[in-house]
Amino acid sequence: MDFKIIVDSCCDLTEELRKRFNISTAPLSIDVGDVHFIDDEDLDREGLLNAMRNSSDAPKTASPGPGPFLDLYRKSEDIFVVTLSKELSATYQNAILAKDMLMEEAEDKLVKVFNSFSASAGETMIAYKLGELIEAGFKREEIIEKTEKYVEEMQTLFVLDSLDNLIKAGRMGRLKGKIASFFNIKPVLGATDEGTITLVDKARGSKRAVRKLIDKIGEKGENLEEKVLGIAHCNALDKAEFIKKQASEKYNFREIIIVETAGISTVYANEGGIVLAF
Repeated sequence: MDFKIIVDSCCDLTEELRKRFNISTAPLSIDVGDVHFIDDEDLDREGLLNAMRNSSDAPKTASPGPGPFLDLYRKSEDIFVVTLSKELSATYQNAILAKDMLMEEAEDKLVKVFNSFSASAGETMIAYKLGELIEAGFKREEIIEKTEKYVEEMQTLFVLDSLDNLIKAGRMGRLKGKIASFFNIKPVLGATDEGTITLVDKARGSKRAVRKLIDKIGEKGENLEEKVLGIAHCNALDKAEFIKKQASEKYNFREIIIVETAGISTVYANEGGIVLAF
């Protein structure tokens, strides 16, 4: 069958993964003050980080409309789509709207849109799961069933090194954010079952926060020997490699992969941020 995986640009991928699983991306866009970015392969990530540092305004993101999804849908027969949590973005709704539009043209096509209930590495690991199931030769009904189960069980955890965007966006009170920054408090965050963000723990300093993050894997994970750990980082390769080493020694993951954050994940995580999914 002509299976195709389509993701939005909050799904962080290496070029190797993109080619291996033949993944196409519908890009979101980002506005920082007067500067506009398209989150595609030509994104200037350092330019984005610099613009965020120099702006007092929170970055604004916009999902791709139905059009980019529809253009991608038309190119394949059996299509699996992975999007940002619908609680965080309109991307899921636009992917569904594009599916409805396609069904008016070609009722015999399959389009299955998965709400990741996550972001960044969470989307990456769902796309990875889909790719492995396709490689293993499963039929489309089996792929959907196994992927839905994976999404239901998946855990997403992350540590922010910078609270700037949370403060600018009003997600954290300015006074509380300044106090946290002054005392070097780093939040350990996670995804809820509904796909929103919740505080899991906190620590003073990045090193302690990262160690707590590693501990949380054991508290929240089950059957890790069957799973792949995805680590997304924003200009924090040393931190990502430390986590990979510690997780390899402490847990029995089948595989551990490291990816860099693209534009939307960079907005969420900011410089130094780490996102885990498994």
